[in-house]
Amino acid sequence: MFSNDEVADYYDTTQNHYEKWWRLKNNLALHYGLWLKDTKTFKQALENTNRVLLEHACITNTDQVLDAGCGVGGSVFYIHQQTGARVTGISLSKKQLSFAKRHLVSDKLETRIDFQWMDFCNTTFDDASFEVIWACESVGHANDKAAFVKECRRLLKPGGKLVMIDFWLTKEDQHDKKELMKKWGNTWGVSQFISSDMFKSYLAQENYHHIEVIDYTQNIHKSAERLYRAALFGAIPSIIYNWLHPSVTPFAKNHYKCGFYQYQALKALLWKYKMIVATR
Repeated sequence: MFSNDEVADYYDTTQNHYEKWWRLKNNLALHYGLWLKDTKTFKQALENTNRVLLEHACITNTDQVLDAGCGVGGSVFYIHQQTGARVTGISLSKKQLSFAKRHLVSDKLETRIDFQWMDFCNTTFDDASFEVIWACESVGHANDKAAFVKECRRLLKPGGKLVMIDFWLTKEDQHDKKELMKKWGNTWGVSQFISSDMFKSYLAQENYHHIEVIDYTQNIHKSAERLYRAALFGAIPSIIYNWLHPSVTPFAKNHYKCGFYQYQALKALLWKYKMIVATR
């Protein structure tokens, strides 16, 4: 199991990779982009992911929103810009938070946006603090996903929504002969993937209702291919760099391999990309 410190180390030591291959400084996004009808650019695809989440979140300008695993803050800024809501982003990575706060100061949004260093399974917020909890490709890092579901229920006001999108095993009992999912997880600091059905059972146990699951797997194939191509182009430079810098961290050393594993696992139908929406 990866600890919180190890997850933070993953993001701290690979941020420069995202800056190069995912255009992080321009897009403020580490997630897969959704290629919908009429999508023409990668930037549009990345924004689509936020847009479809927002459509299901139904956020108003009076809402308090928590972005659980906010990365460098792209979704936080997007939510506020589109709705006027007050948004708090939390992350385990102090480097990510520093990156996000630089944009916060430059945009002069300190009264409406807040970033904090915190574990989304064990926050310090009061009960019923938020109308919406948003999680974009972050919950996979939780070793105890049932604990995340329980904490979200504590934090949500009655009638509040959990809106998330993430990677899910196609089936809990599937055969993965080459251990592609495990290898992929090891390059990303993800200890365990679960199915959306398993996650739904956790939601049901905590008495969430109006649980909806929407499959966007077909819409992320181009993003998965982009990551695969990045791995192809980055393999030799990474191998050379690792040879010249033997003390490089394990995540930084092996990060390029994630592009191969995620794509091979996708082609083998081992995982799905789905949105889950649930009401407290």
